Amino acid sequence: MVYKVLVVDDSSFFRRRVSDILNKDPRLEVIDVAVNGKEAVDKALEQDFDIITMDIEMPVLNGIEAVKQIMAQSPTSILMFSSLTHQGAKSTLEALDAGALDFLPKKFSEIAQNSDDAGMLLRQRVLEIARRSRNKVQKVVSSPTISKTGVALKEKNSTLLPLSVKAKATNQPLADSSVQILHKPNGLVKNSGKEYKLVAIGASTGGPVALQKILSHFDANFPLPIILVQHMPAAFTTAFASRLNTLCKITVLEASDGMILQPGFAYLAPGGCQMIMSGSDKNCKIKILQDDSPKINFKPSVDISFGSASKIFGGKVLSVILTGMGSDGKEGAKMLRAKGATIWSQDEASCIVYGMPQAIDKAGISQLSLPLDVIASSIVRDVSSG
Repeated sequence: MVYKVLVVDDSSFFRRRVSDILNKDPRLEVIDVAVNGKEAVDKALEQDFDIITMDIEMPVLNGIEAVKQIMAQSPTSILMFSSLTHQGAKSTLEALDAGALDFLPKKFSEIAQNSDDAGMLLRQRVLEIARRSRNKVQKVVSSPTISKTGVALKEKNSTLLPLSVKAKATNQPLADSSVQILHKPNGLVKNSGKEYKLVAIGASTGGPVALQKILSHFDANFPLPIILVQHMPAAFTTAFASRLNTLCKITVLEASDGMILQPGFAYLAPGGCQMIMSGSDKNCKIKILQDDSPKINFKPSVDISFGSASKIFGGKVLSVILTGMGSDGKEGAKMLRAKGATIWSQDEASCIVYGMPQAIDKAGISQLSLPLDVIASSIVRDVSSG
């Protein structure tokens, strides 16, 4: 299967470079290019593409407006190229809000240490998103801006099955990956009666919109602290935390060293660092560690943050693994589960990329696999007393 790609950029050099990199994979074919957002919209209406790579700053029509128009008229998977600056971060988050699925730094030296690795990562990311274009049964046809209630404002052509919850019996061993599917009228999880002291959420590709959708459901008096680990460059996490804080009733902060966890606060791990928990479950402090280790691929890493939470909070953690490439979170979730913590995953149908949830599902670590639309309500219901 060959995936058809449209490359959009006002720089002829960058268009040629991206095209050459993508065409090295026989599964990808750049069948057209566009020099500005207006041309991209026109070509998206004329042809069916599996994925579009899109620059942000362009003449005639910028990338953000182009994404909005494409998603309204001819929904297509879109990967943004962004500068790693504060303004670049804000613009990229707007593009994700408008319907783009993921982003990469425009300077390939910021993707990987050498050009071969950068090219490999670009091809891998494009392939994953292009596959999503072919496999998804639902497409959003207008800007999927998330409202204050956390609901996408306009959707159509949805042929998703009724909301379902995949559950594993809690007494099954970790290695058992058999799944029972339970169909519930409202798709929500009942209160388990467990005592929780922390909610922990990990995400990667597709995570920014998913996190926004979940967190915007929570009231200001949410009874627990929340830690968030989203794979994101250092230049982006400050802007992302600020954006979430504006949209949510709870307080969302980029975590800093020495912060004490408080109910109703969400702490986003800063990009380029590791966030760990220290102290006790009654007085837990955040430690932010600089990490230049080549052995750890993700900075921040879900595994590291979840692992540290297991040591402080034991089984009193409700953790959720959201959409994302790779398997980060699998080992951390395994440590939490071994202590008796609750582990949920986002279901395949609602993921942009099923990699991270799939890793814990296949390992038999996840106890529930939930559609994104019901994760927030299910968290609220399960952490509520009584």
